[in-house]
Amino acid sequence: MHDVDVQSLVAGSFRSLAGALAGAGERADAASLCEGWSVRHVLAHMTMAARYTPDAFTAELRDAGFDFDRLSNRIAERDGALPFDELLADLRGETMARWVPPQGGPVGALIHVVVHGLDITVALGLPRTASDEAMRLVLDSLTRGGVHRSFGTSIDGIRWCAADVDWSYGSGRTVAGEAQDVALFLCGRPGLTLDTAGGALCRSPKTS
Repeated sequence: MHDVDVQSLVAGSFRSLAGALAGAGERADAASLCEGWSVRHVLAHMTMAARYTPDAFTAELRDAGFDFDRLSNRIAERDGALPFDELLADLRGETMARWVPPQGGPVGALIHVVVHGLDITVALGLPRTASDEAMRLVLDSLTRGGVHRSFGTSIDGIRWCAADVDWSYGSGRTVAGEAQDVALFLCGRPGLTLDTAGGALCRSPKTS
């Protein structure tokens, strides 16, 4: 898939998430799937590029001792205090639609918006906002592309299948689940248990 097509999926995913969260300001402080972060914290993290130029971001990173996790937590806490509508405006703006991370390219941007979008929508019990096409590309990147390794997840000996999207990967005992659950499990998110005997991903009631 050409980069321009992936970037279109990035733009559509940001805007679909913004649309789903319109009018949800009263739930901005609800917990997300990101440990210790509320919905507003995740939104602030997702949209850093809308508020910080590359030079400003580098200055922030330097001030955080070049510790990206420390920087992310600092900005999530600080910018998460912005009005919810302002965070949504950043989410749907042209800057995020065109955004590409320094490493990872357009596919990295797509993983960013889709997975963090799921951190919010799954926690709030909302339908998935990423398209099937976007989900397939993210799942391919997490498996074939090896991105799962950065989350410490093992995919060996399993044939992964998405029950709601035309996608599968690997060989071995089949494990099926909704595309969003497969993606979240591969990213090490909480609330999902791999039941290889039953061939399914089981979700905790707390994150349904």
